[in-house]
Amino acid sequence: MIRNAWTIYRCGVVLLLAPAFWTPIAACADSDTANDVKQVRKLAEHGSVSDEVTLAGDYFTGRGVPQDSTMAAYWYERAAGHGSPAAQNQIGYFYQVGIGVPVDPKRALHWYQLASASGFVKAKVNMAVVYLHGIGVPKNEEFAAQLLTQAYQEGNGTAATYLGILYFFGIGVPQDKAAAERWFESALKLHDPAAAFDLGSLYSVEPDHPHDLPKALALLRQAADAGFVQAMHSLGLLLVNHTELEPNAPQEARVFLEQAANAGCWKSSATLGILARNGWNMSPDPKEAYLRFRIAALQGGAPANQFLKLDIERLEAKLEAQERKTAESAAKTWYDHHPLTLAFVYKEGTQKSAFPIAAIAVAPEGSFAGQLLPLGSS
Repeated sequence: MIRNAWTIYRCGVVLLLAPAFWTPIAACADSDTANDVKQVRKLAEHGSVSDEVTLAGDYFTGRGVPQDSTMAAYWYERAAGHGSPAAQNQIGYFYQVGIGVPVDPKRALHWYQLASASGFVKAKVNMAVVYLHGIGVPKNEEFAAQLLTQAYQEGNGTAATYLGILYFFGIGVPQDKAAAERWFESALKLHDPAAAFDLGSLYSVEPDHPHDLPKALALLRQAADAGFVQAMHSLGLLLVNHTELEPNAPQEARVFLEQAANAGCWKSSATLGILARNGWNMSPDPKEAYLRFRIAALQGGAPANQFLKLDIERLEAKLEAQERKTAESAAKTWYDHHPLTLAFVYKEGTQKSAFPIAAIAVAPEGSFAGQLLPLGSS
């Protein structure tokens, strides 16, 4: 279902790149990389803006140097001060979230304004989100809608998706669900994966919208393939509930639910537990179900524990004490290796970008900005 505009977990920054789950990584030992970094540092220290940005990315990921968010912020801000609009947008986000610098909404807005004035449209989207939620400024939903409209007119798909959400709920604009759908369609043409998810939700679960499950399947697959974690979960559920849609629906459903569970979605872990408990396309497996439920409880905290309480108690009565202990230990070990709840997981092939990002974590309640996670190894 369409996310309520006040709980959406993407901040509005158009995030940038790459795969995997985040683990801090040590400096790369490769001598060629180390030599490259030395040359980049030399040029950066002499005021080369492109090399300042590159060095910031090196520190953010630990690419040839020890991973250091503070140094990453230093070099992004230095490049921002030297006039790079992309760096201005990036350091603005760092100040909004608190990556390598203290959280400072006013400083974040300052950098967004400078980047936007230079024509960097992603910064205009970030400004819109700041005003939409009143982050360090008086809330102004109408102005946010104006900024998003301008950003869309400049070719930004994320802006169109946000406008779709605003029209769907009537925030800063008159409520108009038909207009919302048109905005989602416009965003899809600009390749925004969140728009594919929203449209897929309309065609599959929105009660006031005609359903078209094959179309929903294609849209959710597009969003999931782009790395949108909530789409992975929704796609898995759609394939579980409608195996007629795909010849390999059971196998695919598990793949997408596993991907979402690995990205921290407790509802996917719980669903995998339910499938194991019920014996969906397999023999019932109480031990597997108990393990999945325990993982979901660790991921989801109080809401997950409340939701799974009866299931866990019933399985506890069926399993031997040692079986329960083994599953609980395995669940904790698994969770220790997957501690983050992610909103996006980015594709490979961008490790050398000046703005290298593996994933974005779901924003904490009330922050409206998810943590950027650098490239690393799981």
